[in-house]
Amino acid sequence: MKIAVVGTGYVGLVSGTCFAETGNKVFCVDIDPRKVEKLSKGEITIYEPGLEKIFLRNLNEGRLKFTTSLEEGIKDAAIIFLALPTPPGADGSADLKYVLGVADHLGKIMTDYKVIVDKSTVPVGTAAKVHAAIAANYKGEFDVVSNPEFLREGVAVDDFMKPDRVVIGAGSDRAKKVMGELYAPYVRQGNPVIFMDEKSAELTKYAANSFLATKISFMNEIAQLCEKLGADVDMVRRGIGSDDRIGKRFLFPGIGYGGSCFPKDVQALIKSAEEVGYDFQILKSVEDVNEKQKLHLIPKIKAYYNNDLKGKHFALWGLAFKPNTDDIREAPALYLINALVEAGATVAAFDPEAIENVRGVIGDKITYGKSQYSVLNKADALIIATEWSEFRNPDFDFMEQLLKEKVMFDGRNLFDALQIREAGYFYVSIGRP
Repeated sequence: MKIAVVGTGYVGLVSGTCFAETGNKVFCVDIDPRKVEKLSKGEITIYEPGLEKIFLRNLNEGRLKFTTSLEEGIKDAAIIFLALPTPPGADGSADLKYVLGVADHLGKIMTDYKVIVDKSTVPVGTAAKVHAAIAANYKGEFDVVSNPEFLREGVAVDDFMKPDRVVIGAGSDRAKKVMGELYAPYVRQGNPVIFMDEKSAELTKYAANSFLATKISFMNEIAQLCEKLGADVDMVRRGIGSDDRIGKRFLFPGIGYGGSCFPKDVQALIKSAEEVGYDFQILKSVEDVNEKQKLHLIPKIKAYYNNDLKGKHFALWGLAFKPNTDDIREAPALYLINALVEAGATVAAFDPEAIENVRGVIGDKITYGKSQYSVLNKADALIIATEWSEFRNPDFDFMEQLLKEKVMFDGRNLFDALQIREAGYFYVSIGRP
């Protein structure tokens, strides 16, 4: 089957590559000629574990191609995936200008039946808007389908190749048949392809991400309560996570969630609710808790230094919003950096993958290290903002030689609190006595 994927960000590039991996011919379309040139030469533009290997294989075998021409990309394609940005507007609503702009263009160049698929996270009612935009210029037959992605950055390839479910919002039997055939190789183990109407599919994505964000914010509030009561959030997490009605995942406290999905999806669902006159109080609280949680370490750091951070120098481990990605969108580390610098401190940071992305946003506001240990030299304390695996078992003896003081503020609870205190560190974590 020939497929077109419009947009080569995280979702578009992973989707296009994984569709090619099962034998489809995939044309990925992007308006950025430099990105298309890089991808065509085999230079992958995002960091995602496991992606580069299958990207290069399918590129070399001719199943995966890149172009700036929408006309070239959709020629003879049975399915066109729209994997375009939907950034939050000033009021929190998802901005559909890229999606609808491509839909308008499609209407002017389509010549036969195609299934157009909203892969981007879009508000309820977007499928109808895309249909209207195409129909304004194209009078032939076509279908618009909602097929939300549920990819977790860091394990996106596995999530795509072995999905726990595939959600397809489609109103026509013809579109259902095409989409069912496309996804058949990915659900051979029996995981469900769930067909529903377009609006329900659109809401399913927002509901899923918002619920997971709610679990994170709930656990962060429990962690704050633990700090005040002298309880241990790790014990509480184990106690409630063993209840299969709740589950173990997304119960780890920290310094808030970030990334490209949860923050904007929570905002967008709140806005969608407001537009129909509903006050989504839980999600407003989730958002409020998360914004405060990103700076949860700052008062603790200030308290240790008697509320004076001028001239202090901090080492920071982790810049990406989560491990195994170079994505820094809404990363808590950036909020910590701003607060520290505004208080008169300096920061030296290391991240295995995200340094160049951060440098592109904040430039030389901080310094950057080539390793996790290089940033420790003459630092007053270490702050941990991302739980990369390579940070979990460091050489504490070597760290002691580099740091001015054995002081650590751990925003991700990487270490056993008792062990590290027995090693002589002043150690602050989240929700643990």
